[in-house]
Amino acid sequence: MPDTTLTLVSAHLCPYVQRAAITLLEKGVPFERVYIDLKAKPDWFLKISPLGRVPLLRVSRPGHPDVVLFESSVISEFIDETQKGPKLHPSDPVERALHRAWMEFGSSLLADLYAIQTAKDAETFQAKAKLFTEKVARVAETLSATGPFFAGEAFSLVDAVFAPAFRIVAAMATIVGVDLLPPLPRIAAWRDALLARPSVVAAVPDDYLARMEAFLRSQDGYLLARAA
Repeated sequence: MPDTTLTLVSAHLCPYVQRAAITLLEKGVPFERVYIDLKAKPDWFLKISPLGRVPLLRVSRPGHPDVVLFESSVISEFIDETQKGPKLHPSDPVERALHRAWMEFGSSLLADLYAIQTAKDAETFQAKAKLFTEKVARVAETLSATGPFFAGEAFSLVDAVFAPAFRIVAAMATIVGVDLLPPLPRIAAWRDALLARPSVVAAVPDDYLARMEAFLRSQDGYLLARAA
């Protein structure tokens, strides 16, 4: 798509935004980034976001009206299909469908992590932490035996989905000393490979950890009380 300008509307901590940013960075695509405050959404954002959520990708093409895409998986697949660079989805339809299914599974992990971060009591925290650990262990059963990524040597959109979840887990471990990952070497190796990936590192602002700590403190939940 020559002469196309891409603008990613973002929020600093949003893991779904990170997926889109990682995909753009993996493809080597120039893009502009605009941050908004989700607690004070500007009117211009509400007018173009059908669900009132980030990410949004504004696609500007000469001679055409701007198009605004929403939902991270849609944005990531659009980028992969239209931009130069390595393909991040398998060419085989069955493999591609399986990857899409595991991307949905990764989305469910983010919901679990949010519930863990905002849990107000021990019972809720422990139940959600147990569920998260069990689900990550389930992913380990389908990982490539060779690695370092989900399907082997090549980075894929599945990796772009799971990287933000691993970043949240790593941040929680740093801030409050709680590591939710099961003690599985293959999962640890996958996490380490993803968190060291330049696109994953560059997908968040430099003050990500400080922002995450501020978010956890604002929840006044069981997680910080447990670590105190």
